Amino acid sequence: MSAELDPVIHPIHRLQICALLANADEMEFALLREELGVSDSVLSKQLKYLDEVGYLKIRKVPSSGRPRSWFSLSARGFTAFQTHLAALRTIASI
Repeated sequence: MSAELDPVIHPIHRLQICALLANADEMEFALLREELGVSDSVLSKQLKYLDEVGYLKIRKVPSSGRPRSWFSLSARGFTAFQTHLAALRTIASI
């Protein structure tokens, strides 16, 4: 098998985050949380990990109270996600 799964993306919540972001220009934290059905802390932890490896772009927008955070996949993150999907397709076709 030539394609390899990306261990950063493979855990289910990170895979779901990447899938959502790959199909959107950007998404706000609350919408990501709602779509995934997870707590703030779970989502924050997964987003932080994706950011640390360079797979995310984050845009903070001032708002009344706390700033709102908007997320999108970086070029590196998008490529990694596409490569991961190709590996999944290869595995599924065996």
